[in-house]
Amino acid sequence: MMEWAYDGVSWVLLRWHDLWVNVFGSENGFLDTDWAWVLAIIGVVLTLRIILFPLFVKQIQSQRAMQKLAPEIKALQERYKGDRETLQKEMMELYRKEKANPLMGCLPILIQMPVFLALFHVLRRPDPTQQKFTDSYGWSGIDAGPLSDWNSYVHAKLFGAPFWSTFLTPGSELEKVGSSALDVKLVAGILGATMILTTFLTTRQMILKTGWNEDPNQRMIQKVMLYGIPVIMIFSAGAFPIGVVIYWTVNNLFSLAQQQYVLHKYPPPAQNAATKPPKPGSKAHEKMLEEQREAEQRRKELAPKPGAKPKSSGQKKPANVSDANGSDAPKAEAKGGPGSGKNLSRAERIARAKKVSGAQQASKKKKG
Repeated sequence: MMEWAYDGVSWVLLRWHDLWVNVFGSENGFLDTDWAWVLAIIGVVLTLRIILFPLFVKQIQSQRAMQKLAPEIKALQERYKGDRETLQKEMMELYRKEKANPLMGCLPILIQMPVFLALFHVLRRPDPTQQKFTDSYGWSGIDAGPLSDWNSYVHAKLFGAPFWSTFLTPGSELEKVGSSALDVKLVAGILGATMILTTFLTTRQMILKTGWNEDPNQRMIQKVMLYGIPVIMIFSAGAFPIGVVIYWTVNNLFSLAQQQYVLHKYPPPAQNAATKPPKPGSKAHEKMLEEQREAEQRRKELAPKPGAKPKSSGQKKPANVSDANGSDAPKAEAKGGPGSGKNLSRAERIARAKKVSGAQQASKKKKG
């Protein structure tokens, strides 16, 4: 089922090896073949990173869009509380309109996993005792001579440690290629510690740049990824071939540099009010104003449509009531509110009384 991945990864690995063997090969080059394999593994990382870079940028853009939509999503959840079907429909429409994809964050990882599993299978397969299927996946086998892909990889070493060996490889197998258990354990231990450290730093960089999630469940997942995965790797790294550890470590270093560039180009939105606002007139300030206008427009779209009848309270209150003299006075005055005269000074009450008396006399003259 994974044959397509094995063939693809092997083809990329061998093409990079053919490129570098002319420089570092034992016959045509000026150094040992070991570095040709190291650079071939790095070439696999570089190839994968070039392919995934557009997806990685889209992943960051989708995360930014999801962060900006958080207030609108919360408003929809409150508005359609209890109506899950309508809520899902409105959220999907909002995602479509704003070009946000919640699943985009998983896509680069889903693509990298088959590559890692295929490389793990391909690089741990060659060993001194293996005699069958040495020419699988496009490799030149044992019968092709001492410079064949198989024989070259089996005898290639990094500081005395074969690429196919692991921290747990017994010394009896290592002696067949002129290596020792001490050399392997030192190289595997240093590379394994570097792999674990770079894995932690890669996850930490992403979390610090995007911020801790406010949801307790999501925050717990972030903590598991930050601390749990490195702890698990402490116990599992011993089973990884040195070639795979090189791939993982180099891949993490590329991730750190790539994330730093992309996160600088697409910075996360402000998480709290303590964040210093951008300088007025700057591009960042104009972008902030534009985002605020867009958010306000979305809130208006989520608001009730104009023309909807408000709910009636069932009681109609008269606008005015008549005082004892038959004149119309505001309701607040009849009830002794702020305009009733209780809070007025003596001069103001006298002026008001004169005004009412003059109005009553003018009314009597008109009737007479």
